[in-house]
Amino acid sequence: MNRSARRPAPPHARRGATLVVVLILLLVMTLLGLASLRSTVLEERMTSNLLDRSLGFQVAEAGLREAEASLDPNPTFPTSGCVVATGLCAMPVASDPERWLDTSFNQWHTGTVADANTAAPQYIIEDMGTGPNWRDCDRLSPIHPLCLTPRYRVTSRSQQNGRASVMLQTIFAGK
Repeated sequence: MNRSARRPAPPHARRGATLVVVLILLLVMTLLGLASLRSTVLEERMTSNLLDRSLGFQVAEAGLREAEASLDPNPTFPTSGCVVATGLCAMPVASDPERWLDTSFNQWHTGTVADANTAAPQYIIEDMGTGPNWRDCDRLSPIHPLCLTPRYRVTSRSQQNGRASVMLQTIFAGK
């Protein structure tokens, strides 16, 4: 057996290989760190969007409650269009596009519920005619006076530039 085959490489030859291995390990650890950072930034954005949507939902819901509370027992609705000062709108025409879907509609009433971080909600209240209080009461002959009550469609929205936009809608039965 040849004894020269067992001898380790001279020290000057080993130094270069160690440097290459360390640099490769450093590159792999850097890539892992960047991937972890990217994931963290994405999760932070998702959390921020969820918070933004939640705040918008709360503002829109506050607008619904404010609009419902503003309805007195016998509101006076206009014959056409909307009254911006009160948010009351005439009965919608079936062939017309829905007001809240019309981007040119600008007769939203601005509510008073707001804080420093959110804009005030906007809402409209539409007259939807009368509807029965209980099943088939409108089929009675004669119709019972307490059978039919007025119905209102309340639409509230929370809109801010660069933030989540939320729109909520309820059908409110009058008294």
